[in-house]
Amino acid sequence: MSRKTGKPSWIKAGPRAATTSQMPGKALRAAVALLTAAAVGLFIGVQVASPSATDAAITSLRADEAKREAAQIVELTALARSTSQQIKPVVDGLQSGLPATDTGAAATRPVTAEQLAQWKQIMAQQVERHKGTPSGSTASNVARNGLRNAVNQLAVALDTAAAAHALPTDRQAPLLAVASRQRLLAVNVWSVTATQLDQLNIDAGNGHQHVYLTDTPEGGATIGDESPEGR
Repeated sequence: MSRKTGKPSWIKAGPRAATTSQMPGKALRAAVALLTAAAVGLFIGVQVASPSATDAAITSLRADEAKREAAQIVELTALARSTSQQIKPVVDGLQSGLPATDTGAAATRPVTAEQLAQWKQIMAQQVERHKGTPSGSTASNVARNGLRNAVNQLAVALDTAAAAHALPTDRQAPLLAVASRQRLLAVNVWSVTATQLDQLNIDAGNGHQHVYLTDTPEGGATIGDESPEGR
């Protein structure tokens, strides 16, 4: 009977060697993962560093809007200055033709029918000039509307004064008092708007632009400061 024998003692069991199919596979997967992460990081970096077409378009639109706003501020200031020169005689004339107790005038001078007709023509022209509503920033839109409201209010004051002068002398006082208040409202609205227009010009780099109707704070109206024009 043959003797059962085991493995020879000189053959020792050792640790199982790693197969060649395992190590290269792990290394390959790690390399692929590393390259993928690097590619994603590079893509993100490029996207962050380089503005997209949408970002470029937005930047261009904002630049165009800023140029348009700057041009509108200059145009609106020129319109306000021209209007103030045209309606100044109406503002002063209505003040002198209204009761001194309402306006602070030194004396009351009667307004003629010819003067009223001339002033009505001036106001009709200025009301028409301020009907335009080009779209701008909120600040310039508010200034534009303020000028329009002041011009319209002054036109109403003139209409009231004209209606008063069409009445017998002893019945004119109540309407003239209303015309006085309407005129003062117009001056106040214009003064607030002129202050905003001044600030718009300062912000736009045009310096101070003072376009006020009066040089005194009549009825609480704002007046220009002593800063040099254009600085």
